[in-house]
Amino acid sequence: MFLEILLIVLGVIFIIIGLLGCVLPVIPGPPISWVGILMLHLTERVQFSVEFLIIWLVIAVLITIVDNIIPVLGTKRAGGSKWGIRGSAIGLIIGLFFGPIGIFIGPFLGALVGEILYFETKAGKVKSAGLTQNEKHKRAFLSALGSFVGLLFGIVLKLIVSGILTFKFIQALIQSF
Repeated sequence: MFLEILLIVLGVIFIIIGLLGCVLPVIPGPPISWVGILMLHLTERVQFSVEFLIIWLVIAVLITIVDNIIPVLGTKRAGGSKWGIRGSAIGLIIGLFFGPIGIFIGPFLGALVGEILYFETKAGKVKSAGLTQNEKHKRAFLSALGSFVGLLFGIVLKLIVSGILTFKFIQALIQSF
């Protein structure tokens, strides 16, 4: 009985951390949400099928991999650099201190600052030779926008997966009583 309660509590903790991980860049949300499902499965109250567990593990891992690629593709598609991607991640972390608005504005501003700083590096100066300051800022803005859209798309995908796993967790837990 104690072990079962412990597994359920751990499952709830993993589900919550998984949801938080959808917006926090250092926590892999969907895989952690999946661990929450696994904790519930290890109880005697709830049994998910092996197929369900395997399919959702694969989905969680793939979404996590894709989430790391999407901002890069968004930035590259918009002509950006790694500086914009890193700036976007730093902006997200800083934005967390400013509530929900900061979570959305932070990555964009971070990517914009990252791209502007990139143009001040040796490689950035070579890439932007012959461009006016206005053209550099326009490219930085477009790159930041690409990174931001990619980041938001990744967050939405992670929230969908972790949201479904959270729903399945709550549904199975309620049905077990």
